[in-house]
Amino acid sequence: MATLDHPAAGVAGHESDPVPRPDVEREAATSGQADAAAPGIAAPNTLVTSLKRSAAVTPYRFRDLLALDDFERHARRFLPPMIFQYVAGGAETGSALRRSRDAYADYAFLPRMMRDTAGRDTAVELFGRRYAAPFGIGPLGGAAFIAYRGDLVLAEAARRMAVPMILSASSLIRLEDVHAQNPDAWYQAYLPGDQRRIDRLVDRVAAAGYRTFVVTADTPTLGNREHNIRTGFSMPMRITPKVMWQSATHPRWLLGVVARTFLKHGAPHFENTEAERGPPMLSQGSVRNSIDRDRLSWTNLEAIRRRWPGNLLVKGLLAPEDVEIARGCGADGVILSTHGGRQLDHVVAPLDVLPEIAARKGDLKLIVDSGIRRGTDVIKALALGADFVLLGRPFMFAAALGGAAGVAHAMRILKEEIHRDMAFLGVNRLSELGPEFLRHLPPRG
Repeated sequence: MATLDHPAAGVAGHESDPVPRPDVEREAATSGQADAAAPGIAAPNTLVTSLKRSAAVTPYRFRDLLALDDFERHARRFLPPMIFQYVAGGAETGSALRRSRDAYADYAFLPRMMRDTAGRDTAVELFGRRYAAPFGIGPLGGAAFIAYRGDLVLAEAARRMAVPMILSASSLIRLEDVHAQNPDAWYQAYLPGDQRRIDRLVDRVAAAGYRTFVVTADTPTLGNREHNIRTGFSMPMRITPKVMWQSATHPRWLLGVVARTFLKHGAPHFENTEAERGPPMLSQGSVRNSIDRDRLSWTNLEAIRRRWPGNLLVKGLLAPEDVEIARGCGADGVILSTHGGRQLDHVVAPLDVLPEIAARKGDLKLIVDSGIRRGTDVIKALALGADFVLLGRPFMFAAALGGAAGVAHAMRILKEEIHRDMAFLGVNRLSELGPEFLRHLPPRG
């Protein structure tokens, strides 16, 4: 089982380059002689006739991981069904989950040709920071029970790849430890409508050094996740015969994640939901304090804005009217999201409402998550007005399969897809994208 300490060396590419490019082998065109005076530098009249294979090689264990969907396919075999479905499943019929993904197929590209795109760059600026790619890691609750020290793995991979990572309030590793691993990590909160509890948590996050606070708006109660009941997953985890059998038949996860965590770090706790430490994940006598989340209101957001000195985002909005209210409360950005299809079923996809919201976003930063799996998806969201996107499940599966090196590999796949697609579309900078590169397709039937 790969862990945080597993080196990323050997994964295709180098983190400082936008996309790995092979070294060029040059031959003299006029005299047939190589330029001996300046090794490695082509003479003025040389002609590139061949390419030397890059020395960076994808590790053997990653060679069947060619697209983000491959990580889910492999993780299905590695993880017990209860853990896999906890990550992969949606609420009720799964309509919201499917719609979030299918919405990207409603748009087709209208590329421009014969443009010089040799200077392509996938970097973007967000909240005064320059990131190497237009995507980051969304909040993933319980990550350390899916991959060993999962929150630290994700934080480390994001640090290496120069993209943001959002720590979930439902994480099992102290937010202070995650910040020490990656000082650029963001924090995401599930908040009650109790301002005193909110204030204590806000102060803790600020004291830890975080600069971006994300308020989740779409969890007044938990979604109806029937798949968790069917597979035996629960929080706190109940040790039933079904859970014991699934664990025993997936020994790499049982020994590499669960046993290793308990032996080295003790029982995992919900560390970051409140200002104070929460109960153990396997506790049968207590549960996380989720009281009063259905009382959270815009008044609470206004109070957070007065208290929080850094970037303030609201996650889980879809209605344009709510985006306008968030702006009025002082939010610096919003994350259009269906919570990965895990809350309200049959809800619109973020992409369905993105153009309308983007048309009047002004200085507000628009981030989109839910359903993104390809570089073409990222580009479609940016062309429709998003400033940035987030992904969750693929990076969580990558962490389970290969630790920080696995997550870095997944990120490189996505980054390389974006870099390649920019050439096909005829752009050098992501800021050049706009709706003119897309056509909305009518339903075919």
